[in-house]
Amino acid sequence: MSEPIRIGIGGPVGSGKTRLVETLVPQLSTAGFSVAVITNDLVTDEDAQRVRRSGVIDPDRVLAVETGACPHTAIREDPSANLAAANRLSRTFSDLDIILIESGGDNLAATFTSDLVDYWIFVIDTAAGDDIPRKNGIGLLQADLLVVNKIDLAPLVGADLESMRRDCAEARPVKPTVFTDLRSGHGLAELTQRLLEGAMLTASLP
Repeated sequence: MSEPIRIGIGGPVGSGKTRLVETLVPQLSTAGFSVAVITNDLVTDEDAQRVRRSGVIDPDRVLAVETGACPHTAIREDPSANLAAANRLSRTFSDLDIILIESGGDNLAATFTSDLVDYWIFVIDTAAGDDIPRKNGIGLLQADLLVVNKIDLAPLVGADLESMRRDCAEARPVKPTVFTDLRSGHGLAELTQRLLEGAMLTASLP
């Protein structure tokens, strides 16, 4: 693979983006891919430090970008800091296949520019409310893959999971949605399969 595939992971604060990164890295590594990670935070490297401490990846393969402003900016309007980090990782690790780029936590309007990523995931969770799919946030609508996380919490917070399934299908009639509980691993196999199929197909297009 000449250039690593760059995969974006976005979504609101607390939806499970960093957990998804920590969960995907072993899955991708087991599948034979060389992986690195870039995290985005406003003014800290907290998420990068968490991924480094997780033990799922060589800490040298994790870089932090401090956006210093609206998290949208570094993944959409001006992705230069993330592109520089991706280039640094590619120069350091010549075998690199995939770079996971986690966005800073943001609202439902966060999207990734195609200048930065080849494929991107948007993460929401049931605890934020079962009306989220009906709010038509452009992140949810435009992402290549939508992940509805924390399905185990739905009965505890009064979220109607079946309503969310219907609303996601209506909002995204063509693009896939996967329902997960990343703590237990529920839905992880489907998520990984859809991610690999979608990202590889996108990367192979002219």
